[in-house]
Amino acid sequence: FWENHDPTQGFRQGNDTGTQYRSAVYTTNAVQDEIVMSGMHTYQQELTAHKFGPITTEIRPLAEAGPFYFAEAYHQQYLHKVPNGYCGIGGTGVSCPAGLVR
Repeated sequence: FWENHDPTQGFRQGNDTGTQYRSAVYTTNAVQDEIVMSGMHTYQQELTAHKFGPITTEIRPLAEAGPFYFAEAYHQQYLHKVPNGYCGIGGTGVSCPAGLVR
């Protein structure tokens, strides 16, 4: 998750801006909370070492997230439909240490 986008960009990914482009993780139990927070703290250390700012990913229980809306049909599986289409999602180039130590 952390490597597949830039979690430090707030409401943005690449050139795309707005709340719909925010980085977010919604959890359903305490174990997921622990795993996400542990991973975030570990990756933040790596990002900081590479001169990136703080992770801005929204992390909270799914029950508090509000309604979820699917994208319009033309956005669903966009890169499958348009193989050479624009995709503003790019990682930071910083590797997330593998594994989770408990």
